[in-house]
Amino acid sequence: MRALLVTSVGVTCAAALTLPLAAPASSAPVLSSASARPPSLTTEPRTDTTDTIDTSGTTGTSGTTTSDTTAPDGAEPRAAKSAAEPAGSTQSLPLAPLAVPSNRVAGAPAVQGLPQRDARPFSLVGVVWDDAEAELHGTVQVRTRATGTTRWSDWQDVETHNADHAADLGSAEREGRTVRGATAPLWVGDSDGVEVRVRPESPATPESPGSQDRAATPVPLPEGMRLELVDPGEDPAPEPARGAPANRAAVPAVFADTPPTAALPEVLTAEIAAASAVNAEVAELGASVIPALTQAETVESVNLAPGAKPYIGPRPRIVTRKGWGADEKLRERNFGYTKSVKAAFVHHSATGNNYTCKQAPSVLRSIYRYHVKSSGWRDFGYNFAVDKCGNIYEGRAGGVTKAVLGAHTLGFNTNTMGIAVLGSYGSTNPPAAAVTAVSKLTAWKLGLFGANPKGKVTLVSGGSNKYKKGVKVKMNVISGHRDGFATECPGARLYKKLGTARTSSAKLQGR
Repeated sequence: MRALLVTSVGVTCAAALTLPLAAPASSAPVLSSASARPPSLTTEPRTDTTDTIDTSGTTGTSGTTTSDTTAPDGAEPRAAKSAAEPAGSTQSLPLAPLAVPSNRVAGAPAVQGLPQRDARPFSLVGVVWDDAEAELHGTVQVRTRATGTTRWSDWQDVETHNADHAADLGSAEREGRTVRGATAPLWVGDSDGVEVRVRPESPATPESPGSQDRAATPVPLPEGMRLELVDPGEDPAPEPARGAPANRAAVPAVFADTPPTAALPEVLTAEIAAASAVNAEVAELGASVIPALTQAETVESVNLAPGAKPYIGPRPRIVTRKGWGADEKLRERNFGYTKSVKAAFVHHSATGNNYTCKQAPSVLRSIYRYHVKSSGWRDFGYNFAVDKCGNIYEGRAGGVTKAVLGAHTLGFNTNTMGIAVLGSYGSTNPPAAAVTAVSKLTAWKLGLFGANPKGKVTLVSGGSNKYKKGVKVKMNVISGHRDGFATECPGARLYKKLGTARTSSAKLQGR
């Protein structure tokens, strides 16, 4: 049985930092010209208890941390900016059959999508459907228009198989929530127009072996498909000036004719305080960053048995959830834990590489909202994330030093951790800084639980398309997602770098 402990931290006590990030490594996607903006379309919107409907047929799922302000023309009110937590929103647009050429193969399911249309600003897209167990057999492509322009991007592919990044079958997170099927999310940058098409797999041609059977039963597209457009909201406010306590605001400048004013304590919401309190052993309450430690400082901070050799790497710098602006009211209140961290699974986020490192917090907020509001998960799926510049981010809430149960590798979430490298690395080499960050993170976190990055470990499958439930599987302590599930993740190019990550991680541990 899965060893799952669930707890809640109640603290009465949002946010963040201007990251000292490296120069952007990539520019926005190449855009092609187009004519004037298309009109908005009228569609039949989906409704549920968290959605509001606008008159153009869009529905928007807004976080509950912010109040609404009046918007013109019947559109959904944009959430007012909160000083505690950045606002964000989700527009959910039902897909409909599209006109297709007359020579379409008889019996093939209809192409679905949306023609070009206006939308409120968004930066990330994905497609979801009602049944989490249903697979989307086909292709998903989107085009977007940069905000305030008439320039449309080229068609971009959206990775269709995302069920392998999910809570285990039979788990409380899987069974106790309305979980949906979903594609991977795709980062498109600041946009206000969209077009999407979903093409089902074509029935076999008469010349294909077994074509008669397959042509008679074409695979339909999942029911209830909707396009999700995610706005990550504003970036967190700058953190206090250097030298100020982490939980206090910066002291304003004082001029000759201005009476001195004392710095006031920063007000933390209960949710932010709870997510921060579980990191109390490594950072102050409300900290935006967990600072790096040297090898000696790291060893000193760990309670070791007398005479034990400290095989643990130096603690790397980690940007906290508060640092990247997580809206803590989106996630479930409780934290879920397993007994240990025996292995690390490396992933790519499949969100594309057209982001700058300065935008990484926005990418994270978008993925987080997509995981919770669109896909129905209890929190961000991965335990940690790494951007192309090598910055490390806290993922699922519960404490960076603890064995937090994630939803990253279907069948192998128990006693493991998931690390998502932001980007797509099937045909693009991962930056050296990102691979180094994976090595540093695993050397430290696996070291806390006595795991050897170059070693092997036996894990029990919770059920996947590669290993049946209950099967014992021997795999690398640092594995790729594809080692536990039949998937392309973490991308062929990143997967090839895992050997380097294992060697470097073990060396950092002193092995």
